[in-house]
Amino acid sequence: MKKTLNALLLSSTLLFTAGYATAADLTMAIKGGPASMDPHFTATAANAEATKHVFDTLIRSGDNLELEPSLALSWEPLDETTWEFKLRDGVKFHDGSDFTAEDVKFSIERIPHVTGPNPATIFVRRVESVEVVDPLTVRVKTNGAAPTLPNDFIRLFVVSHKAAADFSTQETAAEGFNSGKATIGTGPYKFVSWAPTQDMVVERFDDYWDGAQPWDRVIRKEIPNDAARVAQLKAGQVDVISKVPASDVSVLEQDSSLEVVKNESIYINYLEFDFREDSPQVFDKSGKKLDKNPFLDPRVREAFDLALDRETIVEFALEGMAAVPTQLVTSNIFGYDENLKEPVYDVKRAKELLTEAGYPDGFKVVLSYSNDRNPTELGPTIAQMLASIGVTAEVNGVPSAVFNPAKTRGEYSMYMASWGTLTGESNYMLSSLMHSNEPEKSLGAFNVRGYKNPEMDKLIEDAAAAMDTDERRELLQKANDLVATDRPDLPLAIQLSAWAVKKDKVKLTPRADEDTLAMNIKPVE
Repeated sequence: MKKTLNALLLSSTLLFTAGYATAADLTMAIKGGPASMDPHFTATAANAEATKHVFDTLIRSGDNLELEPSLALSWEPLDETTWEFKLRDGVKFHDGSDFTAEDVKFSIERIPHVTGPNPATIFVRRVESVEVVDPLTVRVKTNGAAPTLPNDFIRLFVVSHKAAADFSTQETAAEGFNSGKATIGTGPYKFVSWAPTQDMVVERFDDYWDGAQPWDRVIRKEIPNDAARVAQLKAGQVDVISKVPASDVSVLEQDSSLEVVKNESIYINYLEFDFREDSPQVFDKSGKKLDKNPFLDPRVREAFDLALDRETIVEFALEGMAAVPTQLVTSNIFGYDENLKEPVYDVKRAKELLTEAGYPDGFKVVLSYSNDRNPTELGPTIAQMLASIGVTAEVNGVPSAVFNPAKTRGEYSMYMASWGTLTGESNYMLSSLMHSNEPEKSLGAFNVRGYKNPEMDKLIEDAAAAMDTDERRELLQKANDLVATDRPDLPLAIQLSAWAVKKDKVKLTPRADEDTLAMNIKPVE
């Protein structure tokens, strides 16, 4: 009987090995990679997407943004300002040490000391203090009622308090995590190597609490150039590519060796205005800097809104790989207002509004954006549409490594970006982009252009404290309505995601947040 069991086990092992022998390694080509291996360095999606392979979060976001247990098995509010989290037992870090409540406390308290551009403090902004009750229980005290703390904690990456102890200041964090010394997580893959704009390499962690992954090694190649990613897939140099350009979707769909996987995402491209009195990149038509920032006038913002033909943006600039938005969140996000209508396109009225505002001949402004994060044709298309009302938009597409720091320094007057409400709750977007920048409240972290609206601030703060679900939804809908009428940002398009894979080797399950994760890619048996 023992011999029979051993034979069966050996047979199963050989079958598994044979089934995946040609798919032991997975090679992906992604459009934009991380800025650091420190999961607390920045809140950008590209950083989170990469570090999810190595580090687990306290709570996990499912493929459709549903909250799922991860390092926390359960969570509940003990009162309006106290949440208790019960942790998973038996979890190991990659160095063999045990995961405990001390690691959660350390990770929460570490973030404010190491975060950089696009700060990750947004995910712990409600935390006042952390108490370790026992090795598997944590209590988080909040600075007021915080009904959405579990939503925030889907981006609370847990690092080892032992491995990261000496690498938790602005001066030491990068060296520790980018070298691998502190890159010790509990995630499905162990860190091997990475360098900025280069390949990220990880290998399977056999003792992963959620079961070992099928891939021995995963190579994530950062290839910003769309044509280069497509070419490498066709040549068999990679197994998967993310962000298939719209112009290539139909072509790749006709290739019998490939499969194109499409999905509607939560990401919305938007245009954002500067609200400072002295804006650096607005000029008259002769190139002389304007004394007054025209975007402070709501008529100018409305004129820009009316000049943008979203249907044309979707159908032509984005070649159908998008949808027309009504607001800055998608319909699956809590607080979405289904009563808001699609923006109106009216060039005649837009010209009238500019004349009323004192700009009958328009003016000149620089339109900046990251050319490795936004669709190639979107910037020039926006510029052409603004030209129809007399506005000259000088297109300035730069790599995100240049764009993000310059935006944070306040160097732009108008820029295009994209936002995905990753937590599934509108307050994440509103408190980040629309609330006045108030570091003492950890609000408005991404509002670097000086937008201030007391009515908006109150709606956001009231919603953040509303434990009653219906009350919170109503407050968030009112805030989204105010964004639509005050126009600090203009939604442009809801992105549709597309991946392409070698269909004889891999099967990909898409995610609403557009993450390209090895955990969502399985070998074809």
